[in-house]
Amino acid sequence: MNNFLFVAAENDAIPKCKAGGMGDVVRDVPRQISERGDSAHIVVPSYSRLHTNGEFIMNLEFNLRGLTYTAELYKVKPKKEFDNLTHYVIHHPEIEAGDIAHIYHNDPKEPFFTDAIKYFIFCTAVAQAVKQNAFGTVDIAHLHDWHSSLLLYLRKYHPEFSILKQIRFVYTIHNLAIQGIRPFHDNYSSIQNWFPGIPIDYENLRDYRYQDCINLMAVGVRFADAVHTVSPSYKEDIMLPSRPPEFIGGENLEEDLKIADQEGRLFGILNGSNYNNIRAAETGKLYRNTVKALFGWLQEEDKKYKSDFLAHTGEKIMEYVDKRPEFIVSSVARLTEQKFYFIMHNPEAFIAILNKLEKVNGIFMLLGTGAPEYEEVFRKISYEQKNFIFTNGQSEDLIDSIYLESDLYFMPSLFEPCGISQMLAMRNGVPCLVHHTGGLKDTVKHLETGFSFDGKTTDEKIKNMVDSFDLVLDIFHKDKVKWNKIKANAKKERFTWQKSLDDYYKLLYAITV
Repeated sequence: MNNFLFVAAENDAIPKCKAGGMGDVVRDVPRQISERGDSAHIVVPSYSRLHTNGEFIMNLEFNLRGLTYTAELYKVKPKKEFDNLTHYVIHHPEIEAGDIAHIYHNDPKEPFFTDAIKYFIFCTAVAQAVKQNAFGTVDIAHLHDWHSSLLLYLRKYHPEFSILKQIRFVYTIHNLAIQGIRPFHDNYSSIQNWFPGIPIDYENLRDYRYQDCINLMAVGVRFADAVHTVSPSYKEDIMLPSRPPEFIGGENLEEDLKIADQEGRLFGILNGSNYNNIRAAETGKLYRNTVKALFGWLQEEDKKYKSDFLAHTGEKIMEYVDKRPEFIVSSVARLTEQKFYFIMHNPEAFIAILNKLEKVNGIFMLLGTGAPEYEEVFRKISYEQKNFIFTNGQSEDLIDSIYLESDLYFMPSLFEPCGISQMLAMRNGVPCLVHHTGGLKDTVKHLETGFSFDGKTTDEKIKNMVDSFDLVLDIFHKDKVKWNKIKANAKKERFTWQKSLDDYYKLLYAITV
């Protein structure tokens, strides 16, 4: 039996520990490992909240900033039990909940300042837990994004954690654009402040753009035994230099990634999706679940600042309770540049899409939270456009209803490492309209299982995005045979974890399947 350790910032196998697709992967991959008869330990930060109902396992003592730190390891109950899987959280008072999904901090004046501190503490605590044999003998450690890459720094440089050298380390890139860049010196959130006794290897740690900083995403790419991107096309994209906004590629790490590829350490394996034991949504609950979510949010203290808008959204949705629109377009996403750059760059293009929908009695439903400037733009459009329903929050029940009851799912990502939303929509037979990039290229086939748009320039992409709605609506209204075939093809697609895990075992874990 192989023994795995998963280290990440998110894990959707436990309640209230997800902000994006990483949480889905950290939930699903260990479940597949369990089905293969192996064992896995999954550890995430507690964020000062997830440990409260957990079972205390042990104290973890280690040195940071020249001081003795004591963190606590807890075992927590997952949403579903699987054989040989154990879920943990690590608690320390300085590992606090952030303002993004109660996980990440948004530090606009000094990016990654707060998050780097909490993940420095978290990763060192994980290393100490390995040293104290909390997880048994670990064969393979699977790290996810920059939040966990410090373990590779500790493995290479920290004399107290030489035990980590006995473990094979796999590093998955979920979003290359978010790199965890922090100063080497002269800052509370610097690597020297937290690890004062370790000489700094500037050559192998530095960021190419900011020579006085460590790049924690680069640490993962440079030091892992295997590096993994979450789709084959994204692997190819990130070995090319970025030309923003027309093309988002390696984000200044393309040379490191090309070296990893030449060394046989870089692999592109598509994320999977669940097709069994899923939460079954009920038809006809879309508007009810919207109203239910709105009333819940109205009672939350941290949403008081937008209570007027939530009430406004409730008033709009009530119009459709008894009279369903003829066509529903939806999006469920974090409101960020990655997901909605084209709309932020040209809001008039989005208004043009809404106008096209209005002519056919169609509406657009968007659910999500994110960057304040994006939330503000979408709230403004909602006040102005009758057929735009913006539910500015998070609700699992409502999300399930949106995936089930939409006619078209819209995913105009500027770049997309893999994407899970398109898979979830397709699973319900909902065609997707996507930007032809990254993992979206690997999952949506134009006019076969959905629709895609592209272009050589940003303006051309936006024009094609708007024009594509004419094609979608034309097929929907005038060619039902073709529309139904696209729906059926989308529903038949299977992006299974079983297939992906075969490649994980062979390529990432170096285990004979």
